[in-house]
Amino acid sequence: MKLEKYSFGTGDRFGNQGNPQLQAIRKAKEQGVDIAIVWNKSHREHLIVGTSQVDVRREADSAVKNSGWSGSYYVDADHIGLSNVDNFLDHSDFFTLDVAEYIGEKADEKDLDCFVDTCSIFSGRLHIEGIEEPLNITREKIRESGEKYLFAVQKAAEIYNYIESVKGKDTFITEVSMDETEEPQTPEELLFILAALANQKIPAQTIAPKFTGRFNKGVDYQGDVDQFNREFSDDICVIRHAVSIFGLPSNLKLSVHSGSDKFSIYPGIRKAIELHDAGVHVKTAGTTWLEELIGLAESGGSSANLVKDIYSSSFTRFDELCGPYSSVIDIDRNLLPSPEEFSRWDDHKIARSIRHDMSCSDYDKNIRQLLHVGYKVAAEYGKTYLQALETHRDVIGRHVCSNLFEKHITPLFL
Repeated sequence: MKLEKYSFGTGDRFGNQGNPQLQAIRKAKEQGVDIAIVWNKSHREHLIVGTSQVDVRREADSAVKNSGWSGSYYVDADHIGLSNVDNFLDHSDFFTLDVAEYIGEKADEKDLDCFVDTCSIFSGRLHIEGIEEPLNITREKIRESGEKYLFAVQKAAEIYNYIESVKGKDTFITEVSMDETEEPQTPEELLFILAALANQKIPAQTIAPKFTGRFNKGVDYQGDVDQFNREFSDDICVIRHAVSIFGLPSNLKLSVHSGSDKFSIYPGIRKAIELHDAGVHVKTAGTTWLEELIGLAESGGSSANLVKDIYSSSFTRFDELCGPYSSVIDIDRNLLPSPEEFSRWDDHKIARSIRHDMSCSDYDKNIRQLLHVGYKVAAEYGKTYLQALETHRDVIGRHVCSNLFEKHITPLFL
């Protein structure tokens, strides 16, 4: 199974927006760009919402059938490990192996010595096409990379081998995720991560490294855009070089996690993939759930009141909801409106405060981030929330499609 050059992850917290998400991908195809759609959902999301991977598969298959879609599509077991992969095996054909928690744990000394010896042939000044300055490789740097990443790659191999033993060879897409860590990987580190993946015989088709800057949920990139652009371009070049010397899959490409709403870096990503004729996978999730809230707020009446209630509960349960996402949100709690103030706003102002439009004076990144992690509250409303989505399906669907196509797909690919 081979992943296409361009692919787009479309998380859907409550499993109701598959049709408009696919419509956005179809619009891109109509304009000449083929993008594989990947419906992704994590173990954590399933626990919070009360769903399972079979629900994601049903949503994907239903959207494809309803639209007559003939392009590629996949279902991603997002951020899985050995402890929970069994819940995803039957209904996924894309597996994101999350081993970031093992970064920094040392592998067995014999394994480290073997890794250093194997990679020492690259010692010296390594010129990689597309990177301005040569990489300065030493045994010490190789060992440092091995001490930091080899054990994590070995853990990825354990997960991959288990999945393959159940599903069979070449029946699924493999992504390796190392993005949820403190420090971004250097080009040298990425090269040796890829060397380790090859040594462990993991046929990764996408890899999610940690980039410089902050990729907070639901809001724009925060950091040095120029530095990110250099890193992204250099990483593409490292991947291309690694493919040629390590025998990794020829379509191996970068994956950008928490990729939704990172509008300021989309021009750099687009420039790099065009310059190097490279592919990319962009993973999104909560941006669709926020469009549901926007549509409900604009619909007024009881649906707008539901949004106000969700905000009120999220505000009250701030620590509970934000704790699990503390590394990927930056909310100034003092700038959040009180639930009483929020409830007095008219419906369209509420929608504007949530919508990611930085040119709008009512847009509030603190409100948006809080509601982004507040989907647990909506899940607790159960049928009440789901019925509201059904009642206002058309307006919400227009927002979901427009958000993905106009704000994400168009600046990246069109």
